[in-house]
Amino acid sequence: MSMMKEFKEFAMRGNVVDMAVGIVIGAAFGKIVSSFVSDVIMPPIGLLIGGVDFSDLSFVIKEAQGDIAEVAIRYGTFIQSLLDFVIVAFAIFMVIKAMNRFKKKEEAAPPPPPPAPTKEEVLLSEIRDLLKSGK
Repeated sequence: MSMMKEFKEFAMRGNVVDMAVGIVIGAAFGKIVSSFVSDVIMPPIGLLIGGVDFSDLSFVIKEAQGDIAEVAIRYGTFIQSLLDFVIVAFAIFMVIKAMNRFKKKEEAAPPPPPPAPTKEEVLLSEIRDLLKSGK
């Protein structure tokens, strides 16, 4: 089997395509959550703690000198990223929880009873039984 044929079979499997779709949707969802945190959640929190913009929060290790930029630990950006993660993790948790709930309902439902035999099946069974008994 040629390498291209193997790759084509691998790439066209349902799981690989599903995973690719999930990654693309996840990246878009990540952008939405980042915007939500930085543009909706953080401004009111910053206002509540005294008008602080979290993206500006940092601990300067070395001041800027001429063309050399300052060296700083930007913990405000880290806090925003942490909130992004918590929101994404919570959203994924809720989706998985809902999926598990639906799955349990499907498993809990009793299977439908088998359909009753048709008239032809009943007649054929009777003929078979008569032939077995030798009458």
